[in-house]
Amino acid sequence: MHPAFSVIFLTTLIGAGQGLFLALFTGQLYSTIHLVEAQPASFYALGSALSLALLIGGLAASFFHLGRPERAWRAASMWRTSWLSREVIVLPVMMGIVFLYGVFHWAGWTRPLIVLGDGALPIDPTFVLGLLGVLVALALFISTGMIYASVKFLQEWSSPYTIGNFTFLGTASGFMLAAAYSALLGNTLVGFFGTWAVIATLLGLATRLASLLRNASLKHKSSLQTAIGVWHPRIEQTSQGFSADSFNTREFFHHQNPATLALIRNAFLVLVFPVPVALVILAYAMESATLPIVAFAIQYVGLLAERWYFFAEAEHPQNLYYQRIS
Repeated sequence: MHPAFSVIFLTTLIGAGQGLFLALFTGQLYSTIHLVEAQPASFYALGSALSLALLIGGLAASFFHLGRPERAWRAASMWRTSWLSREVIVLPVMMGIVFLYGVFHWAGWTRPLIVLGDGALPIDPTFVLGLLGVLVALALFISTGMIYASVKFLQEWSSPYTIGNFTFLGTASGFMLAAAYSALLGNTLVGFFGTWAVIATLLGLATRLASLLRNASLKHKSSLQTAIGVWHPRIEQTSQGFSADSFNTREFFHHQNPATLALIRNAFLVLVFPVPVALVILAYAMESATLPIVAFAIQYVGLLAERWYFFAEAEHPQNLYYQRIS
């Protein structure tokens, strides 16, 4: 498939935004039960603003992929059968919850509604919003991943690993950003968020390696024989049938040679996984305030390459016809 940078930025930005929100609420949960140091309301308010900015940035990027942006609202009309429609609905809900979460913290609307466990767990409005946000973030990860995993004829995508990759890599980038955000503010949660970022990154590494190994051994259901209905054991295509390019040749093939694909694959395997993990560990050992920021920046660049490769590695069956030029 041809990687569209609008969709690459959409998926990586909203993934980081969701992950950052999950990190903020995880920090609030742990501080509520006194496992980490509590942070001021401004920490959650500004963090929510950053998360919301990423979600808005991803939504804005998606409009560059539309032929008629003024009709974008129609994408939500097929929510009963389309995962894209479900994503279009869930994303604004996620944005609304993140906005309210930040506003409630900023306004100080944190008086407990109920206290559980003999005062051990006070439940305030921001806690309720956080729990709802976790559920909506999970629904958004699933919806985004299922847009691709539900396409049965693109066998590289049609796998549970696709959903796992979107979930774990988005969560990893969000927690990595939370560590960078904490380092920038100089609070004590850098190690906490960094530890969760490493865990999510390693889970993402497991699912991404599994998907790469699976795709490398795929036996595609489509071939020249099935495409034209001729079952001779040896068929050679010498022409795509016309000399000029078309929508088919532009949008369903990446136009890169195998060496370039291998280079991009190796680049993201290094930039997304070992480098940021090593930088987080080094930052913890050196008590560095800058290395977590560098770790997030490097990982995000790697995620752009990873998402480009994700789209490029999918072999559309129509390319059996349209990629050989006489």
